[in-house]
Amino acid sequence: MPAKKLKEFLDAHQIKYATIRHSAAYTAQEIAALAHIHGKELAKTVMVKVDGKMAMAVLPAPNKVDMSRLRAAAGAESIGLATEAEFKSLFPDCETGAMPPFGKLYRMSVFASLTKDDEIAFNAGSHSELIRMAYQDFERLVQPAISEFAARP
Repeated sequence: MPAKKLKEFLDAHQIKYATIRHSAAYTAQEIAALAHIHGKELAKTVMVKVDGKMAMAVLPAPNKVDMSRLRAAAGAESIGLATEAEFKSLFPDCETGAMPPFGKLYRMSVFASLTKDDEIAFNAGSHSELIRMAYQDFERLVQPAISEFAARP
């Protein structure tokens, strides 16, 4: 079952979504393969610290965060990857590393570098479930700062 906070949020906004169950997987590329989703359609959430504040960087599964481009997009002095120890407690309803890209639910900013396909899929709070929904609904609800910081590996 998706993270309770996420499910309640989507249901309260009357969002149509599908839950996709798959075998446990821990990397975005493994998840995409198991769920039979093209890697660019699966959004992964990378936790970053922007001027010392926790934030989410959301990008297609096969890509990596270009920190210098994200720092410029955020208008930040400093930026870096957050460690699991630093963010684990911020997501009490999620398995570590499987948090959905909904910063509003966790009081943090979201930066997105995604292709605007019709649909988006992302971790639903566990390592064995995804949510798939309309990209338009995702953008409307999350209101991410959109910029080009996704780099090909």
